[in-house]
Amino acid sequence: MAEQIEFDQAHQTLQEVTEALENGRFVFVRRQLQDMEPEDIAHLLEASPRKSREVLWQLTDPEDYGEILDELNEDVKDALVSKMAPEKLAEATEGMDTDDVAYVLRSLPDDVSREVLSQMDTADRLRVETALSYPEDTAGGIMNTDVITIRGDVDVDVVLRYLRMKGELPEATDALYVIDEEDMLIGHLSLTTLLTTQPDIKVSDVMDDADEAIHVETSDSDVASLFERRDWVSAPVVDSDHHLVGRITIDDVVTSFVKTLSTL
Repeated sequence: MAEQIEFDQAHQTLQEVTEALENGRFVFVRRQLQDMEPEDIAHLLEASPRKSREVLWQLTDPEDYGEILDELNEDVKDALVSKMAPEKLAEATEGMDTDDVAYVLRSLPDDVSREVLSQMDTADRLRVETALSYPEDTAGGIMNTDVITIRGDVDVDVVLRYLRMKGELPEATDALYVIDEEDMLIGHLSLTTLLTTQPDIKVSDVMDDADEAIHVETSDSDVASLFERRDWVSAPVVDSDHHLVGRITIDDVVTSFVKTLSTL
């Protein structure tokens, strides 16, 4: 029943916005969009004719572009991105997952992609360039670099205070990764263990060994198989020297699968 009500409301909103666009009531449309969640705007864009979609995109708050692009199907996303100025696209990618930004840039001509990268701040550019350096159908191509790392020689209390200072965790975080002074992965600390361990215990005494890391060159199909067999929420990605280079979540795996289907 609730789903039917939600569907009816979405359908009504689409009708109202479509009629308003046809009548040139752009201020009304802008106000409607300001009151909508990014996923609802994405649905509206996908359901709208191409010409209406382009007008809707122009009326949408640019600060919401990144979240909306994350929700769009690949065809609509590619069509909108192809018409955006590099500086606007660089702004839109702020806050997007690294693998999603890399996907967007791969869909652009090389000169446009380079221009977008040049508009990004140094930290974001380096993360995206790292993702772009790996083939799209590998673990490196679908991984994210939003990884929280800790050292094994600190107490649990230090980690807890560090997390409180950060204020938030990356999505689908179920463990923190333990690295040494050379950024080599030596273990992981589950959030469950972190929250149930005495604060004066050292991380190295309660962490699990890093025996389930994914190599950066592993194919995306093999990554999906590993997640399915081992029921992972997330997994670390390492290079040939076992340096931690990123993290893959179950959402990344699903998104990669959907992108693959869209190209068939």
